[in-house]
Amino acid sequence: MTQPILTDIPMESFLSHIDAVAGAIAKSDWRPDYIVGVGRGGLVPATYLSHAISQPMLSVDLSAQVVGFCDELLDKLVAMALEGSRLLFVDDINDSGRTINQLRAALAGAPADHLRFAVLIDNVSSAAKVEYRAATIDRVVTKDWFVFPWEAVASRASILSDWGEVPERTS
Repeated sequence: MTQPILTDIPMESFLSHIDAVAGAIAKSDWRPDYIVGVGRGGLVPATYLSHAISQPMLSVDLSAQVVGFCDELLDKLVAMALEGSRLLFVDDINDSGRTINQLRAALAGAPADHLRFAVLIDNVSSAAKVEYRAATIDRVVTKDWFVFPWEAVASRASILSDWGEVPERTS
């Protein structure tokens, strides 16, 4: 198994991505009542976006893959949407679409028009679609593993370990 090309996303690019997503939301006819950061990679972008568009932030974590850990939180989010709250889920990248599709399935009881998804980088070949994005890639062409500013403090071994969990994303 060959290792990926690690491509750093500088802080300036990250901030430009936040501005782009905030701008896309401002241009749309839909406004979230809450930003929901998707742990782990979506927590920092969600925090910044929350400040950029002056909306409160919640969080849910699927990344640790602890069975049942976020079930109660997801149920609460469904209840909020059923009560009329509009929820914008934020992640760093829509790569394979696995996380977004997992969330959509868990939120199936909520009105679809009350849920939206935003990412910094959107893979056009993904199995999931998002409403807001800052940049697009095509995994058929782009094989780089993106290292966001909050990940840059990790060791190379740790970054490669994260990549190694699902290496086919960049194969």
